[in-house]
Amino acid sequence: MQWDQDAFVFLNNLGSANWDWFWLFITHKFASIPLYAFILFLLFRYWGWKNTLTILVLIAAMITCTDQLANVFKDGFQRLRPCHHDFLNARFIDSCGKYGFFSAHACSSFALAIYLGNILRERYKFALLAMVFWALVVSYSRIYVGVHYPGDVITGALIGIIIGFIFFYLQNYLRSRFEFKQKSRSV
Repeated sequence: MQWDQDAFVFLNNLGSANWDWFWLFITHKFASIPLYAFILFLLFRYWGWKNTLTILVLIAAMITCTDQLANVFKDGFQRLRPCHHDFLNARFIDSCGKYGFFSAHACSSFALAIYLGNILRERYKFALLAMVFWALVVSYSRIYVGVHYPGDVITGALIGIIIGFIFFYLQNYLRSRFEFKQKSRSV
């Protein structure tokens, strides 16, 4: 716990008031809508509507899985978020809930990054790298705004990576079983 608190204070204090607006924007759940819209366009372009709808159903199931699993862990471990500890010399620029282990933002961001990055990687060489970078930025935003310890974020990211691969392999299984066809249109 001491390492986590020290790492949190260090990472949290890297910020400045000039950048607070940016990190508050990044951590907000609606900030990624333009990215999601662009990815939806790429999926449709590459896979077509039928397969894109299947992918969206799997994404909905995956996000439900990450969110519910995070809630089970939060209620089970009952680890208070950093903003509830007055002794930490940190910046808290966002309100937070009660429990924080593990970060649902990090979990769902990394699950999406692994799942979509692997799907899009077949056509777009750096898709996985770009998606993981996005997940890292979203995950760090949770430390920056003061609502998660690094351990919360790292655990959420690792669980998200596992869930992302599980759903990617599930999608590949469904693809082989039901012979999903990619659109032949060139990009």
